[in-house]
Amino acid sequence: MPSTVRLSKHINWIKTWPMLIALLVAWPLSAAAQQRPLLTEEVEVVDPGTVRLEIGFDFFQNQRFALSGLRGDLTNIGVIGLTFGFAPNVELQIQGVLQQFLSINEREPGAIPLDLPRVNSTNDVGDFSVSAKFLVRRETRRAPAIGFRVGAGLPTSNQARGIGVNQTNYFTTLLVGKHVGRLNLSGNIGLGIFPAPVEPFSQNDMLLYGLAGTYRLNKWLDLLGEVNGRANTRSGNAPLGTESQGQARLGLQLHTGALHWDIAAIKGLTRHSPRGGISFGLTYQTKVFRPVNQ
Repeated sequence: MPSTVRLSKHINWIKTWPMLIALLVAWPLSAAAQQRPLLTEEVEVVDPGTVRLEIGFDFFQNQRFALSGLRGDLTNIGVIGLTFGFAPNVELQIQGVLQQFLSINEREPGAIPLDLPRVNSTNDVGDFSVSAKFLVRRETRRAPAIGFRVGAGLPTSNQARGIGVNQTNYFTTLLVGKHVGRLNLSGNIGLGIFPAPVEPFSQNDMLLYGLAGTYRLNKWLDLLGEVNGRANTRSGNAPLGTESQGQARLGLQLHTGALHWDIAAIKGLTRHSPRGGISFGLTYQTKVFRPVNQ
């Protein structure tokens, strides 16, 4: 039996989550900001000449793929993010998953032909995205920071493996952020253009949303939570491969010198979202060059 199936049967979230928190709190810490494990984008950009590397691991229970008809437990290994600071108000982002593994629990009739290497499991490279974020206005005592983000999802997956859709998507979001005492609030709202994989010359213009909060418990430890997803704007059912999806995340950010650790519990919010899951990873940020004007 695949290891991901055994893991999904034996993890008890009620018992595991407090133990993970206790373990993480025991680390020696130092303060720093980071994006992981949130999906909601912050307004702030990294400093010019700075590179931020994020790498993580995700496990999702009971993930459904309507296009292929597959359902099972999904493990993402090598959830990476690269962020480059080019100017005081501009950064470039590259995000994606190096390898996805699906332990198949159920197979329904799908809309596309599949070429699966094994009967009970499949794997594939995840879809990558490239985007740019722009800080339009910095936060003041009364007004929030404002920015926007534009980008594209690249067709790096193979739809025949049953996990990805192998489509080029485009998105743009408005970003808002405000500090209220120790609480840092971030909000995203925007538009995603998703081609319909099995409907020629058709697309679904989806509402993208996110609301997140990060609370500074002390100089070493942050508590965070969010609701993030995409919503179908069509009347009736969405085209296959463009269904509404959403997640709620609750976790911690821990700062240990040059490395910053994170962990989050995940709860799916829609029929095509995972039932639950967990994400953890680390972030390393360094200055690789100094701009000429500094």
